[in-house]
Amino acid sequence: MKTVKKLIVSLSIILGVVVLTGCSWTRSTAKDAVKMFLDQYKNLSASVLTDLEDVIKTEDFTDEEASKYRDILKKQYSDLKYEIVNETYDGDTAQVETKITVYDLYKVQNDAAVYLNENQSEFVDDNGVYDEHLFLAYKLDKMQKMTDTVEYTIVFNVVKDKDDKWQVQEITDDDLEKIHGIYNYDLD
Repeated sequence: MKTVKKLIVSLSIILGVVVLTGCSWTRSTAKDAVKMFLDQYKNLSASVLTDLEDVIKTEDFTDEEASKYRDILKKQYSDLKYEIVNETYDGDTAQVETKITVYDLYKVQNDAAVYLNENQSEFVDDNGVYDEHLFLAYKLDKMQKMTDTVEYTIVFNVVKDKDDKWQVQEITDDDLEKIHGIYNYDLD
């Protein structure tokens, strides 16, 4: 779980950069700003990919693990589906309710943790010592094969900037976890 928390913090940084850098696209409505924000993920924009590499560098991955993880997140981002459900305005602020569909990587992580508990002997080295990389290889393999999806609702807060363009505000950690498919929906 420590790796997941580090990932969330790192992804929060990525999200901040994506929100702050924005694009030169027209954002005449709050809905347009949310579409632009999510399309940066779907289209694997240069800034998203650069930030993804920065996150991968912070992890204790082997080259093979880093490559697999990179591919998993690229697939998650590019296959993200969304639908704007509602938008409400109050002057220069708005809320845009959006349904997203992503791969259920939370289920993979949860199932992998259960499997580890029940099959610890599969993840030990030749000396009988737990090998985190053996377990990570198992979990990454399961993440790569995941086809089950989950749907979440995110309400984006959007404000007009000084140039009269709508900007998505920083989202919560829970909403970020939803975008990455790792939100613990068992708590809801």
